[in-house]
Amino acid sequence: MMDWMMGLLGGLMIGCAGALYLLVNGRVMGASGIMGGVIDGSGRTVERIAFIAGLIMVPAFVAWMTGWGQTHATSSVGLLVAAGLLVGLGTRIGNGCTSGHGVCGISRLSLRGIVSTVIYIGAGAVTVAALRALGGM
Repeated sequence: MMDWMMGLLGGLMIGCAGALYLLVNGRVMGASGIMGGVIDGSGRTVERIAFIAGLIMVPAFVAWMTGWGQTHATSSVGLLVAAGLLVGLGTRIGNGCTSGHGVCGISRLSLRGIVSTVIYIGAGAVTVAALRALGGM
């Protein structure tokens, strides 16, 4: 299957999951907020734990079924861990993540969601451009 089709399928699945979560729970599907509630204990419910488990197990299952695919991110586990921690820190500072601001916020025409998405997409573009200019990518 072509790469763009996998991206389209993934986007449709995330959008449908966000809509379903909002319809069933009356809350925005912000993965960082859900995870934060599980970690700090303020929202440790079966529903939230199941959501996080699904975020981990479903992609692992799909990867296992399709042959694990290729990634060209990096071979450095330390770099991946550091990147993950920085993303987690950024979602806490920004009061949300791509699923909360980008998918759910923009679809609800939330000014905060739109501004946040423009800022983190812009910061990502600037970071990639800077690293490429420095020869790091």
